[in-house]
Amino acid sequence: MLNHKSVLITGGTGSFGKKFTELILNEYPDVKRIVIYSRDELKQSEMRMKYPQNDYPQLRFFIGDVRDRERLIRACEGIEVIIHAAAMKQVDTAEYNPTECIRTNIDGAENVIHAALTCNVKRVVALSTDKACAPINLYGTTKLASDKLFAAANNIKGSRDMRFSIVRYGNVMGSRGSVIPFFMKQREQGFIPVTHREMTRFNISLEEGVRLVFFAMENALGGEIFVPKIPSYKILDVAAAIAPNCEIRDVGIRPGEKLHEEMITETDSLNTIDLGKYYAILPSVSFSHKKLDFLKHHNAKEVEFGFKYNSGTNDEWETVESIREKIKKYVDPNFNV
Repeated sequence: MLNHKSVLITGGTGSFGKKFTELILNEYPDVKRIVIYSRDELKQSEMRMKYPQNDYPQLRFFIGDVRDRERLIRACEGIEVIIHAAAMKQVDTAEYNPTECIRTNIDGAENVIHAALTCNVKRVVALSTDKACAPINLYGTTKLASDKLFAAANNIKGSRDMRFSIVRYGNVMGSRGSVIPFFMKQREQGFIPVTHREMTRFNISLEEGVRLVFFAMENALGGEIFVPKIPSYKILDVAAAIAPNCEIRDVGIRPGEKLHEEMITETDSLNTIDLGKYYAILPSVSFSHKKLDFLKHHNAKEVEFGFKYNSGTNDEWETVESIREKIKKYVDPNFNV
């Protein structure tokens, strides 16, 4: 799929970008070129140290911001696949700096689309978030707008052989700024701050997220939002798994925070199909394909009327023990309570 191809990853020095690069190098040894596009020179320097030029000549590092359309176009020359992972992701930061979030998450998405169209990129996969589903905060709202832009890009590609798609998933275990590393550090203080005791979230590993992107790259017809079938966890179970002897302190829900996250709303379900391992929300407007085309292409079936996918009503749940096992597997092999 990626052998002899050139790939660009926006936000390539983030948690996802680093894991994506690792798996490409391991599984597609004949990849032609991997362009790491990000604005953090320190993270790029650290990544170059991990992947020395003499050993990994296919890696390229571009300093650039997704807000900079001309720089993106230059970086996309000769690129066949774009993975768009760059975003402002912190909910409270976005609430306090709304214009900056809009410029990165919405204007940046438009710039990626423009660069892809200009350079005739064959496949574009954009990373979304569960917070884009029925959003109540600015971060989720900007990512929903981004999702709509990428889905609609399939309607303006003309005769180009291009496919734009989106992947949407929940909290990533061990990613920078996520709850598990925070709790692991916080337990040293003897207490765990919890915003609400009833809170739940979807849970996915970085590798599972990368696999979903691989699937979208290879199978998207154009415009789908791919959603994985993953377990949920209760925030109190995460606290118990990491710090069973620590005090739980209620600190209150933060601005823009939900009690439970959604990935597919009841209204979304009218355009949702079941692919087996994944769901796909189909574009509301598509001039190229009808629902029957998507069903045949993916060998899928429609979900039941009234279906919704919510972390609080999920059928699959992490336990305290399964959370501990996954922390050892995906976050810290030396973890113990």
